[in-house]
Amino acid sequence: MEEQTTQQTRQTQRISPEAHSLIASDRVEGTPVRRSSGEKIGSIQRIMIDKLSGTVAYAVLSFGGFLGMGQKHLPVPWSRLIYDRVQQAYRLDVTDNDLLKAIAAYEADQEFDWGDRRLEAIMKGLAKSPHYWDV
Repeated sequence: MEEQTTQQTRQTQRISPEAHSLIASDRVEGTPVRRSSGEKIGSIQRIMIDKLSGTVAYAVLSFGGFLGMGQKHLPVPWSRLIYDRVQQAYRLDVTDNDLLKAIAAYEADQEFDWGDRRLEAIMKGLAKSPHYWDV
């Protein structure tokens, strides 16, 4: 038993949390999204992956509401999210104006359809880089 614990400890010491850049999707979901100033915008509820290419298409940002009631969703291009180790959150540098436009465009829809590619058009105001499928 002690030998197994010692072996596990050695493996843990060799592989620190910052030793690699891979992360499981369930560890990303729930991670806060903040502005550079540290102000919380929301948190990542889902990551949408193109099943043919394996490329991360976008993250679904959830914000507002209380205990899941009245919560809103907004698709955000994955390329716009930068992980900040200090804040232990993803950083989204976006102006209030661009964010409000994207929210207003999405709020026309009542129900969030997780696989609807048309949602990606809503992200146009948030996208500063080409869509992943155009690259």
